[in-house]
Amino acid sequence: MDVIRTTGELAEFCRRAAEFDYVTVDTEFLRETTYWPRLCLLQMATEDEAVLVDPLADGLSLQPFYALLANAEVTKVFHAARQDIEIFVKATGKVPVNIYDTQIAASVCGFGDSISYDNLVRAIVNEEIDKSSRFTDWSHRPLTDKQLRYALADVTHLRDIYKALKDQVERTRRQDWVADELDTLNSIDTYVVKPEQAWERIKAKLSRPRDLAALKVIAEWRERRAQETDQPRSRVLKDEAVVELAMQRPLTPEAFEKLRAVQRGYGRSSAAGEIIALLKGVEELPKSELPDMPDRQRGPSPKGAVGDLVRVLLKAVSEQHGVAGRIIANSEDIDALVLDDDADVPALKGWRRKLFGEKALAIKHGRLGLAATRKGVIEIEIEK
Repeated sequence: MDVIRTTGELAEFCRRAAEFDYVTVDTEFLRETTYWPRLCLLQMATEDEAVLVDPLADGLSLQPFYALLANAEVTKVFHAARQDIEIFVKATGKVPVNIYDTQIAASVCGFGDSISYDNLVRAIVNEEIDKSSRFTDWSHRPLTDKQLRYALADVTHLRDIYKALKDQVERTRRQDWVADELDTLNSIDTYVVKPEQAWERIKAKLSRPRDLAALKVIAEWRERRAQETDQPRSRVLKDEAVVELAMQRPLTPEAFEKLRAVQRGYGRSSAAGEIIALLKGVEELPKSELPDMPDRQRGPSPKGAVGDLVRVLLKAVSEQHGVAGRIIANSEDIDALVLDDDADVPALKGWRRKLFGEKALAIKHGRLGLAATRKGVIEIEIEK
């Protein structure tokens, strides 16, 4: 198989690709030992051509490809696009224009939540993909013919999948559903992690404002260090260590040695010295400058009977309309609307509100009931 290894060859392909309505795109990358994904192979296909591009080839510039990504006249088709697009955002500072994600389209078309590419190939193209090359070392050269065949299949079958799903979405008039989901992929905030917001990704049950203040500064420090040194966050500090540091707030190297989540000897490192300085700053904060704790739950418990009924409704609605439940509402959406009729969640906006949100609120306020029948769950209006 031919592999593009020069900028001229890439420019020629991108020129030809720009004449088509769409191009399918996929990547192979590594990020096990880095913060930023390392692009190792690029695959693309048009209606009548499929190519592999070696981004590690000496002297190769990906600028022609980046220009194609910015071409609004050509739809860039991905499957599970988020990690691929993250690579391009890091390289260009911009999100590709006019993107389409077949995983999103598949969930709207009733193929389930987050269906894998090989399962979609099996369902639509009736082919089997040899997955044995999936977790090979894509940075090693030369790549084997088996690896190249596997990589090429990721964009050739994608052509048929894209056309089949696009037709089904248009036939069922669910273009707006897909567009709503693509809004997240089109936002650069999806791919750019701001260190000062890194604490939001950490699951921690904190009850004291000073603990939360400590969590914020330590998470920000870890994110910056991971980005600057190109290391995974967990190699800098694991999440459980960040939480324990926030709650215990050691102010000396000796205090570090008493923590369970931090490796022995860490307290003598320069990193620990930086953390100690941050924690001393937290201890010195007056109460008036501590962050507000999240509002405590009010109203019915989202984990109680009302929440359970709303979840049953979601399952019934998703089955009735042949769409993955996650596309309509996730667990956090349900919790929020049980607590607040005006919650700022997608489930209470646009087509989702008409399909599900209004019914969920009606259940919450006793205007709608559910009953089990042989044909499934049915809705029963309740007169008051």
